[in-house]
Amino acid sequence: MRGMADLISVIVSTYNREDALDAVLRSLSRQTDRQFEVVVADDGSEAATTRVVESWSHMPVALKHVRHEDRGFRLAEIRNRAILASVGSYCIFLDGDCLVRADFVAAHRRLAEPGRFVTGNRVQLSAELSRRILDEGLEPETWRAGRWVARRARGDVNRFLPLLQLPLGPLRKRVGRRWQGAQGCNMALFRSDIERVDGFDAAFTGWGREDSDMFVRLIRHGVLRKDGRHATTVLHLWHPESDRSKLPANQEKLDLLLHSERVRALQGLSTLREGAGDRLNQGEMRPSPATAAVRSLQ
Repeated sequence: MRGMADLISVIVSTYNREDALDAVLRSLSRQTDRQFEVVVADDGSEAATTRVVESWSHMPVALKHVRHEDRGFRLAEIRNRAILASVGSYCIFLDGDCLVRADFVAAHRRLAEPGRFVTGNRVQLSAELSRRILDEGLEPETWRAGRWVARRARGDVNRFLPLLQLPLGPLRKRVGRRWQGAQGCNMALFRSDIERVDGFDAAFTGWGREDSDMFVRLIRHGVLRKDGRHATTVLHLWHPESDRSKLPANQEKLDLLLHSERVRALQGLSTLREGAGDRLNQGEMRPSPATAAVRSLQ
């Protein structure tokens, strides 16, 4: 990034998983790099999620809550609403069930590069370990390597090696034009590069392929992929498999994109801007009490 003072926006997507969101916000509150804001992108959760966000008004960084009504899985759209509510020059997208270690934001800042989007990976936690983390307040984002080795031996985590910090250097750019395998639960890029492709495509509803659509359009426009493995790895809490009934329709949308030359979203940021007079087309934004105080320090 251009300088250490540049603000980063961490956009955390969530839907009716307030216990996991609470743990994610806890992990974000412990970052060594404090030049960021958190925007909770809420895909229509019930009131418990609002209460969790409000309970973190003491966070040492600005916290915002962006929400639209529940009309089914609309991850792409709520991410776009959060982008419009954010003010950082660089955006990190994080799922609301992925815990981060204390250097997560700092690592993404080091890897940030105009014309590149960064995709990290995740370590899957078992159902039992995830339950204990949420019920007993365990803090795995603080655990050291030895404890993870023991957890791997017990089957509480699917792999250990991604948790190791490794300086991959130029190897991080080997995946430049490869969109396959990239994960949207832990990705980052400059706002200017998001604008080039008009953000995520809200034509994708239901689970699946909205991230791949974004990656394909970015690469097609010359924004290449950079590997964030062994630097930005997150801890993914277990959850039941999502409803995948819309996957065939979303795959068809992705196939149509792949057989075209299109780079801009069919229903992207510009669609929401056109309806800005209607509260971003029925979206809501609630800044936390901490927001004004933090901004005054920037």
